[in-house]
Amino acid sequence: MAWIYLFIAGMLEVVWAVGLKYSDSFTKLIPSVITVITSLLSFWFLGLSLRTLPLGMAYAVWTGIGTIGTIIFSVCYFSESISVLKIICFVLIVFGIIGLKLVDTFGG
Repeated sequence: MAWIYLFIAGMLEVVWAVGLKYSDSFTKLIPSVITVITSLLSFWFLGLSLRTLPLGMAYAVWTGIGTIGTIIFSVCYFSESISVLKIICFVLIVFGIIGLKLVDTFGG
């Protein structure tokens, strides 16, 4: 269940990061409210996952999900540029997250 909580926390991080952009430095009410609520929920689900998962690994996975999700959203909806080097870096982030899980599972 902790991994599900962590995944939800990571996805909520994407929502609040995007909401932060739409809030225009908290000058727009609805995006600002969405940003605050989803950030609090993201922290809450992260906290739930930390009941079981190690802090360092959970935090790395949470930020990794948030980073990758936000980048994908930004490329698709904000027309941010993408390059081969950026894709390689994204893949390294994913492999880092997978590596942390494997090390945690199999010892290390």
